[in-house]
Amino acid sequence: MTTIFQELVAKERAAEQAHSRVEELRGMYGPPTQQGGWSPRQSETYNTALRAWRDLAREVRIALAEYARAQGATCSDVEEQVKKAVWHTEAGGAGL
Repeated sequence: MTTIFQELVAKERAAEQAHSRVEELRGMYGPPTQQGGWSPRQSETYNTALRAWRDLAREVRIALAEYARAQGATCSDVEEQVKKAVWHTEAGGAGL
């Protein structure tokens, strides 16, 4: 099934939010090798966020490839369009 463009934008937005969460946790927890290291709960929270981000990013790549193939476009062109739409929406625009 071909993913429609708006679904690609939503998937990309979710992946970017998951990535932001991973970065936020890294900032809060500091390096895992820091004196004392992370608590088991911190490690579990971080690893769960990291897996979520990777899973979402993989879903985006697969959906982009399927959409590009169906549209007769390149993955890089579709990815660029999706990222522009995400940026435009986040900047207060209506998106595509």
